[in-house]
Order: sequence, then C-alpha cells, then structure tokens
Amino acid sequence: MTQWRDDQPIFVQIRQRMIDMILNGTIGEGDALPSVRQVATELSVNPLTVTKSYETLVDLGIVEKRRGLGMFVTQGARPALLAHEREKFLAEDWPAILARIAALGLSADDLLNREDSK
Repeated sequence: MTQWRDDQPIFVQIRQRMIDMILNGTIGEGDALPSVRQVATELSVNPLTVTKSYETLVDLGIVEKRRGLGMFVTQGARPALLAHEREKFLAEDWPAILARIAALGLSADDLLNREDSK
C-alpha cells in the first residue's frame, strides 16, 4: 500500500512521481503515461485524483492528450522539466535548507569536505 505524505495533496504527489519517472528516463519523450485507471487502481486512489495530476502535467506543457489514445510525454519534456524543477528547488526548497545550514553554523567547507563515516 502506498504511503501518502500529509503535507501535500495526493494529486501533487502523483504528479511528482510522474515527473520523477520522466526525469529518470522510466518514461521517455513520446511515450504514453500509464492510464488513469491503471494508476488509480495501483495507488488505490480516485481516478479523478489521477486525472487532476495529469492535467497539471498538461498545463506545464510536458504531456499532451491524444484523443482516444491517452496522455503522451511531449518532445523536449525532460529539459523543460529539469529547468522547472531546478527553479522550483531554488525558490521553494533551497531557502529552508540555507536557513537550516545557517542555524547549525555549518560552513561551505563543512558541507563540501564531509566524509561519510557510514
């Protein structure tokens, strides 16, 4: 069973899974996304939730609807997603990470020269 995070709507988490699959090459440009029904069944969610997540991918321009065929990853989707995800990271995630680094009094040397002892 899928564990959902409480800090984000499920449709956002499904969208992020699809983005990750495109970025890591599991789904390539020109490939079809898994069907809404398939994803809904596998994740035990309402098909409308999956549809909403897919629509947000269409809004980003990385997925297109093909009537009667399904949803397909557009050409150029991966570089567009990389740019989008980098910008999102820098705008949303990095400020909190930077604040945490400052609160812990870590320097750039601490971060760059850290050797994992694990």
